[in-house]
Amino acid sequence: MKQVIQSTRTGKLGLRDVPPPQVRAGHLLVHTRASLISAGTERLVVDFAKKSLPAKARARPDLVKKVMSKARRDGAVATMRAVLARLDEPLPLGYSAAGAVVAVGAGLEGRFRVGDRVAMAGASLANHAELNVVPDALAAAVPEGVPDEEACFATLAAIALHGVRNLDLGLGDVAAVIGAGLVGQLALQLLVLAGGRVVVLDTDPKRLELARSLGAEATFDPTDPALPEAIRALTGGRGCDGVLIAAATKSSQPFATAAAVARDRARVAMVGLTGTAFPYREFMQKELSVVVSRSYGPGRYDDDFEGRGVKYPPGFVRWTESENLAESLRLMAPGRAQRLDVGALISHRFPFADAEDAYALVLGESAARLGVVLTYPEATGEAPRPAFPEPRAAKGRCVLGVIGAGNFARAVLLPQLKKLKDVELHTLVARRGAQAQDSGQTFGFAHASSDDAAVLDNPAINAVLIATRHDSHAELTARALGAGKSVLVEKPLGLDRQQIEQVSTARRTADGFFQIGFNRRFAPLAVALRKRLDEAVGPKFLLLRVNAGAVAASSWLHDPVKGGGRILGEVCHFVDLARFLIGAQIVSVQADGAAVIDGTCDDVSVGMRFADGSLATIAYTALGDTASSKELIEAYAGGWVATVEDFRSLTIVQDGKEAKEGGRGAQDKGFGAALGAFSGAVAAGGPAPVDEAELMETSLATIAILESLQEGRRIDL
Repeated sequence: MKQVIQSTRTGKLGLRDVPPPQVRAGHLLVHTRASLISAGTERLVVDFAKKSLPAKARARPDLVKKVMSKARRDGAVATMRAVLARLDEPLPLGYSAAGAVVAVGAGLEGRFRVGDRVAMAGASLANHAELNVVPDALAAAVPEGVPDEEACFATLAAIALHGVRNLDLGLGDVAAVIGAGLVGQLALQLLVLAGGRVVVLDTDPKRLELARSLGAEATFDPTDPALPEAIRALTGGRGCDGVLIAAATKSSQPFATAAAVARDRARVAMVGLTGTAFPYREFMQKELSVVVSRSYGPGRYDDDFEGRGVKYPPGFVRWTESENLAESLRLMAPGRAQRLDVGALISHRFPFADAEDAYALVLGESAARLGVVLTYPEATGEAPRPAFPEPRAAKGRCVLGVIGAGNFARAVLLPQLKKLKDVELHTLVARRGAQAQDSGQTFGFAHASSDDAAVLDNPAINAVLIATRHDSHAELTARALGAGKSVLVEKPLGLDRQQIEQVSTARRTADGFFQIGFNRRFAPLAVALRKRLDEAVGPKFLLLRVNAGAVAASSWLHDPVKGGGRILGEVCHFVDLARFLIGAQIVSVQADGAAVIDGTCDDVSVGMRFADGSLATIAYTALGDTASSKELIEAYAGGWVATVEDFRSLTIVQDGKEAKEGGRGAQDKGFGAALGAFSGAVAAGGPAPVDEAELMETSLATIAILESLQEGRRIDL
């Protein structure tokens, strides 16, 4: 993904390609749609990074003290090495953005869902980047009707709102806002919405004109000698009840101005970064209180609150940074008699690709800039996929080792493998030596063994087919990938999230690829149906009915350790098939099970929602008569209906006419095509026949079915 990055050492700024972030517990992964460049705050950050090392030291004497202390403790060489390492760290820019959720971290289920629009806050969190990961404390839902380019102002609005709260003013009180930049203009409006009377002070006539249009009762140039008298006249001789400093300047003049316009015992809230030398005599005579506003509000800079989800009791802390963020967005909602108008504060818009031009404007001397918004291209609707390297398996020929020779392997897989002419069947491994020897001879393998190492540790073998019991799939797949081999593993890939992650971790450094035995996506009729669905406009609706038949409760398939049950072992096929036919990311799963009378959950209804708005329902049952058809697929899209029954025929009903496509009554579930695609990809050196991230997705979606049954709720992926 692309992100605006600045070098802390050189100050050079630009768009860089960086690895996309991954969602984690308590966080949201958000595709950014708009982000705000704060001309005040970000200019200070960028200008500091551009300074030479001595200039940085002069600007931050507090950091110099830390460096000197470290030098005395650790020595000059180690200290300089640490300083240079810190300066080499890339500096992400941005702290106020809005976008759409593409992934929800654990613990936030039900609070957020994929597709929700949210505003984000936080330096190094809500960056100018295509994707951001933010904790839930720094994200808030965007009300309907608030455009993204306005929602991205929420962070600055929360800063202004907390500053206004620190003034502690009431109806009819007079507030002075010093500085008519973004925060000042937002604070002005918030004070007016709260029933206050507002005076705005700034040296820029255009910003003062904007302030009057947004509700300021009066505006003044703070350098005007007549200002104190004008304020006394406006306030009946009392002075302002509160002063909010929203200016950005090295000068301490804003404090002198505050002393001149404030009433006796007024409160001065500092939001902007200014000089802090205040006129003691004037502040003492009026007994003025000074409060430095803590950014967005209580919770800011508290790792427990922001990063670990520890909440403050509302009876003690009513308005946290999270509440301020949400309230700012609420006040932006259209249809209100009085609303927070941030659209008026947008002075420039730039496509994200032109971010460098936007910063050139912000860093220039033009006074015309105010709110500079970056707009981003639309997301595909899918969360970023795991970043797996391109496979580098040996090219030229698929030399295959097979681990597992049970009933399914001997009845289905090995006969299909024997038909493939371009595959060298090297070694077959089975638990029992006799079984390995017999099956190896029957299906044409050169060698047989009862030791997995005969396949996994053999450098002559570049591909492995794993057809063992379910509990060993993840471990064997990870070991094979670690040995540099490509893997075709029978479903399921793993029995829990930890096992899936084990494979994912192994794949990130592997030379080979993996494929799961989801053969139905290779079936000719499934491929034909997918082609028809791709041509349809709009969402699709699928019904996959599986008359699975009963399996004895004593079967290893039901063993929670060895088999994991039929949902993980068989329903996964239809999760993957639905994913293949729809062609869009699965965003949520919800399941319900029939009453269990024999100790196993074999009868489930699964609802799946996809990123493009499509839906699929899987009805899987062991209650029926197996004399009836086993698998029925119904697809509804674009004004037509398609039916695939037992992968023997495809029937299309459209415009009142029925037509059959493909198939002559012979069943083909795609086993041969799946094996052929795998061996062909191994021989060619990749890529994998099926997007491996998609296979991860369907595996996790299947696990989510169990979680939904356990927790009685929808699981967002």
